[in-house]
Amino acid sequence: MNKIHLTFIGLFLVFQTNAQLLNEIGVFVGGSNYSGDIGNELYIFPNKVGGGFIYKRNINSRISARASYSYLPIADNDLNSSNVVRQTRGPTGKGYNFTNKIKEIAIGIEFNYFDYDVMSIYNGFTPYIIIEFAGFYYKNSTDFIDNEAVLGNKFSYAIPFGVGYKSKLTDYLGYALELRGRYTFEDDLDYNNQEFAQLRYGNKNTNDWYFFTGISLTYSFGRPPCAVSRP
Repeated sequence: MNKIHLTFIGLFLVFQTNAQLLNEIGVFVGGSNYSGDIGNELYIFPNKVGGGFIYKRNINSRISARASYSYLPIADNDLNSSNVVRQTRGPTGKGYNFTNKIKEIAIGIEFNYFDYDVMSIYNGFTPYIIIEFAGFYYKNSTDFIDNEAVLGNKFSYAIPFGVGYKSKLTDYLGYALELRGRYTFEDDLDYNNQEFAQLRYGNKNTNDWYFFTGISLTYSFGRPPCAVSRP
């Protein structure tokens, strides 16, 4: 009899664990911005619209593995800065400006503050933190000819981290609000290039950042049919 009881307890624990193994796929949209040697000196001030796709694998009620593709335009103008030096520098005396486009793939881990299960009645919301590693493509300046920067394509890496809040809408749909920051290993997202005097500005000892602030909508699927959902 004890063996039977242990067998049922073991099966129950397996089903409970499997109940957390959900797949989530979705889209996100929001604002993107950069922080570096041009423009506003604030870190978070979304001024372009970005978005992308996200996939999550819920390992358990507290931890999810995640992967995402992001398309994040960035742009700024020294006239947006409160720093007079920035506003009046450059060949025209009206500062510098730039636009760029970041295409990023990121993988990482999402840690929930509370237990979270989109099928649960009581565990349907939680704040969380994000730790990721990302690779991204962008444009950089490779030369300066006829008073114009010559642009090329460059691949680099970033260390993203962020915070969020997610909640269920239905037993299969959920939404999340996220703020993600990316520290890059580059100083040329704004086409800064120390090899050319016309493209040499800012502090060469500080690297650029880019940020995303937005909302996502995800659909959950793949729960084993024999799984037991916790309340």
